[in-house]
Amino acid sequence: MANLTNQINTMVEQLQEPEQILVMEIIKRFLPDDVATPDDIMDISAARAEYRNGETIDINAINWS
Repeated sequence: MANLTNQINTMVEQLQEPEQILVMEIIKRFLPDDVATPDDIMDISAARAEYRNGETIDINAINWS
């Protein structure tokens, strides 16, 4: 895999900047944009524990106005 990464880097370095920008935008399309942070994971875990323990509020008990 590292060899492939090196080959890609070498090819991209040979491009002019406008083409590098285009390649970067294409690569971005393949990367996840919704990766959970460590804080997100802790919050999700805490929320699941609260749900498991019945520590939630019924949606009908909320005053939405």
